[in-house]
Amino acid sequence: MEERNDPVHDRADGHVGQPGLYFLCVCRACATHNTDALLLNWAAYNVICDPADMILYQTSQATARDFSKRRIDRMHRHTPETGKALIYRKDADNIYGKMYKSGIMITLSWPSINEMSGRPVGRVALTDYDRMPSDIDGEGNPFDLAKKRTTTYRSFAMTLAESSPGHSIIDPKWLRSSPHEAPPCEGILALYNRGDKRRWVWPCPHCKEYFEGEFSMLEWPETLDVEEAGDQAKMRCPNCQELISPDHKSKMNAAGQWIREGEHVRSDGTKVGKGQRSSMASFWMKGVAAAFASWKNLVVNFINAEREYERTGSEEALKSTINTDQGEVYFPRSMESLRTPEELKSRAEDWPEQTVPEGTRFLIATVDVQKNMWVVQVQGFGVNGDKYIVDRFDIRKSKRKDEDGDTLWVKPGTHLEDWDLIEEQVMDKTYPLDDNSGRRMSIKLTGCDSGGRDGVTQKAYEYWRKLRSLGRHHRFRLLKGDSSPGAPRVRVSYPDSQRKDRSAGARGEIPIVMINTNIIKDHLNNTLDRRDMSGGRVSFPSWLPDHFFQELTAEIRTPKGWENPRGARNEAWDLMVYAEALWLHLSCEKMDWDKPDSWAKPWDENDLVFGTIENNQKFDSQPKRVYDLAKLAEALA
Repeated sequence: MEERNDPVHDRADGHVGQPGLYFLCVCRACATHNTDALLLNWAAYNVICDPADMILYQTSQATARDFSKRRIDRMHRHTPETGKALIYRKDADNIYGKMYKSGIMITLSWPSINEMSGRPVGRVALTDYDRMPSDIDGEGNPFDLAKKRTTTYRSFAMTLAESSPGHSIIDPKWLRSSPHEAPPCEGILALYNRGDKRRWVWPCPHCKEYFEGEFSMLEWPETLDVEEAGDQAKMRCPNCQELISPDHKSKMNAAGQWIREGEHVRSDGTKVGKGQRSSMASFWMKGVAAAFASWKNLVVNFINAEREYERTGSEEALKSTINTDQGEVYFPRSMESLRTPEELKSRAEDWPEQTVPEGTRFLIATVDVQKNMWVVQVQGFGVNGDKYIVDRFDIRKSKRKDEDGDTLWVKPGTHLEDWDLIEEQVMDKTYPLDDNSGRRMSIKLTGCDSGGRDGVTQKAYEYWRKLRSLGRHHRFRLLKGDSSPGAPRVRVSYPDSQRKDRSAGARGEIPIVMINTNIIKDHLNNTLDRRDMSGGRVSFPSWLPDHFFQELTAEIRTPKGWENPRGARNEAWDLMVYAEALWLHLSCEKMDWDKPDSWAKPWDENDLVFGTIENNQKFDSQPKRVYDLAKLAEALA
C-alpha cells in the first residue's frame, strides 16, 4: 500500500483532544484526537461521504455495547444526515450492527479470535488498544488480526488503532537511536515505531521556535497546597528558557504541526527536511498539548500520585496519570534497583526472637503449602502499614505414625487431619510483647494459599468447612493469585463447583481472597527501600536466617511481571505478599489510626493483648475468641 498525503496528517485545526497514540494505515478520515470523536467522525464520514463496511473494535463486549448505545445511537439521533441514512427496519438497527440505505454495515465488536476472523471489511478501528489482550487466543496481536480483514480491499483499506500507552518498557537500559523513536514496549508503541513516527510540535510564544511539549517541561512551586501548585504551573521553553503561561496553549495548538521523523519546523512555520516514508502513518501526542487536559490538572494528579507512592509504596496512581494523563511511557520504579540479600540483612534490627516489637498493633500469619510441609511466617503491622517480621518456622511432622511408631511427614494434599496443625501451631499461637510486662499478643488472622499441588485445593476447602463447623472460620482465609487482566489488588471470590473448581468440591460458599500478585509485589518492592519513613516500612530482626533474605530477592521485575528465573526458594517473598493482601482485605489502608478498630489499638487497649503487667493491672488470661452464637443456640436447644 502506498501512503496518501492528507491535510490531517500534516496540520492540526487546533481541536486537539485526549492524549494518545494514533496508528493509521492509509488514513483518509478527517478526525480530531479524542477517542470518541475520532471514531464517530470517521463513522459519520464513512456513512455519508465514502460508504464502506466498517468494524469498530472495543476492549470488551460490554464496552462495545455501551459505545453502540451511548455514542452511535446518539449520533444517529443528533446528526440528521447519519440518522436518515439508516434503514428503518427493526433487524437493521441492533446493538452490534447498523445497516444503511447505501448497503453498508457498521459492526460493533470486541477482540476474540471468532470476532476477528472470517470477515472481509474495508475499514477497521481498534480503540483503547493497550487495554486489549496482547495475544488473541495464540493467533497474534489484535491489530495484525484486524488488518487481515482488509486485505482484499487493497489501497482502499484502512486499519486504525488508538490508545494511551499502557505497557511497561521492556528494556530498562534502552537508549533512543533516533529523535522520534518510542521506547521498546508492546502494544500501541510497537505500532507507532512501525510507522513514520509523527510528533506534535508547537511554537513558543516568546522565541517562536517550535518544540514538542512534554510534562517534564512543566514547573510549579514546592508547596503543601496541591491546588496552589497546579494554579502556578508553567512550561519552560527548551529553546529560550522563558516560562510559558497556560493561557498561550490554545494559540500554540492552533499553530502546531505534525512532523515526521527527519523533519523540523522553522520559526516562520515552514516545514523542512526529508521525512521518513512509510505506508503507515503513526502519531504520538503528549498530554500537555491535549485541549481537554489542563496543565493544572496534570500537575495536581501527578503530585497526588507521587504522595500516594511515598505514603504507601503503590505505583498504580503514578502509572495511571503518566500513561493516561501525560500520554507518556511509565517506567516502573520497581525496576530501578536490584537489591541484594546482604543489603537487606545489613538493615536488620535487634529485638528478641519470636517477640512482638514496639509499634506492632496486630499480627497476621501466612502459610505457604509445600509437598511435605507448611512454611509459616508471622508478620506484625503498625500504623499506616509499618511491617515487622515476628516469626518464621516450618510445620513438617504430622501426628500420624508409621508401623514402627515413627512420626510421618505432613501431606497437605492427601490428609485432612494434617491441616489441624495450622489451627494448633499457627492460629492459636501467641507471642510475648517486647516490654518485659509478661503480656502476649494473639494472631488476628491467618491466611493460607489454596492452590498448587494435587489435592491441596480440595483439602483446603474441606478444612475451611471444618473451621466453620467449629465457629473459627472468621480467623482463617484461603488465598489465591489472580491472573485476570486489570484485576484489583485484592477481591473476594466464591468458587462454584459448576465452573472451574468442580474437582475441588466448591459449592459457592467458601470465600477466597484473590490477589493481583504483580501489583502487591510492586508495592512491597518499593516499601523495602523505605528506611526512615513511616507508613509501609519493613523491619527485620537480626536473628532471621540468611536464607530468609535470599528468598526476598529470588524474583526480579520484568515487563511481564515478577519472575523467578533461577527457580530459587521464594517463600519469604510470597508470604509477605499474602500478609499484605490480608492487610488490604481487612481494610487497614482506610483505617483512621487516631480511632482504630479495637484489635489495632495500642497495647494497653488492644483486644489481642492479654496477660498481666508489672503494676498488677489484670488482663484476660487467654486470647479472646469469637463464638458462633447460632451454633450455641442450636446446641442448647
